[in-house]
Amino acid sequence: MKNFLLGVGTTLAVLVVGVFVLLLVLGSAGGDPVAVPSPTASGPAPQQPDDLEPDETWLGSVELRSEDVVSADAELADVVASGSGVRFSPEGLRADRLDIDATIPFDTVAEQVGEDVRIYPAGGGLAGIQRQVTLLGRDVTVSATGTVVADGGQLLIEPETIDLGGPAFLDSAASALARNLVTIREDVPGVPEGMALTDVEVTDAGFAASLSGTDVVITR
Repeated sequence: MKNFLLGVGTTLAVLVVGVFVLLLVLGSAGGDPVAVPSPTASGPAPQQPDDLEPDETWLGSVELRSEDVVSADAELADVVASGSGVRFSPEGLRADRLDIDATIPFDTVAEQVGEDVRIYPAGGGLAGIQRQVTLLGRDVTVSATGTVVADGGQLLIEPETIDLGGPAFLDSAASALARNLVTIREDVPGVPEGMALTDVEVTDAGFAASLSGTDVVITR
């Protein structure tokens, strides 16, 4: 890869490097990713650096689209990643700014939360949660529906309704414990450190998420 980067000398080669830049960020992609200069980037155009090292490649703005992106940590769908001021070297990359829009499958979030968790669309913009737990000495299935928001850069699901599927006294005594178990706060899996969730909504396919980050650094 280092020898290849040192030999980059044409616009086409730079665009090919752009594919690898954002694939390094997001993992190994399935589908047909396409990287092109982003013509709709807002704000001033990034300035070409004057301290570029011999083994670095700089891209002013790059956009990657892919139906599926799969890494060791997660799976994302319908990904659009836009980077600006991107430096790429054998050690990794640094982007002045990186924006990602993607759909996060429900199973991806559920696996991050823990075993025996199921997340699904509950209608009306709410997420449904089911979890097998032990409360007051009883094994029960907690079912809940909750609102989904971006909070502090993380995905937050707060329950509005909770059903323990048991007698009324159990529901009353254990409701506070159950609420904690079905309140979910997680970082978005499968994206670089430094990326923060800025917007999210529930769809039939998963969580439609928007993330942004500045001075994002990814090392090999």
